[in-house]
Amino acid sequence: MGAKTFEEIGGPAARRHLFLCTGPDCCSTADGLKTWEHLKASLKQCPEPMLRTKAACLRMCHDGPWLVVYPEGVWYAQVTPERFDRIRREHLEGGVPVAEWVQAVNRLDQ
Repeated sequence: MGAKTFEEIGGPAARRHLFLCTGPDCCSTADGLKTWEHLKASLKQCPEPMLRTKAACLRMCHDGPWLVVYPEGVWYAQVTPERFDRIRREHLEGGVPVAEWVQAVNRLDQ
């Protein structure tokens, strides 16, 4: 697999960037990778293009997998495939974060 350009990964069209910590410190690697694989497949259903990045650590070494959604800067803990489905529908597609799962909000552009 060769290196891709920013254009090839969909950068210019993306409106959000999702970072998912897949462990092993915040959760088991198996649980993190299960959520990651589900996230990748699920984003193909979204009408709006989004970037995604798998991270080995977001420095929150408990309650993972952690998902951070930018540009909103919304941090979600304990993201399972089932939880991601709701986050995708309500936050990523509907524009409203799932309030009961939001652990922090930290926009970096303000």
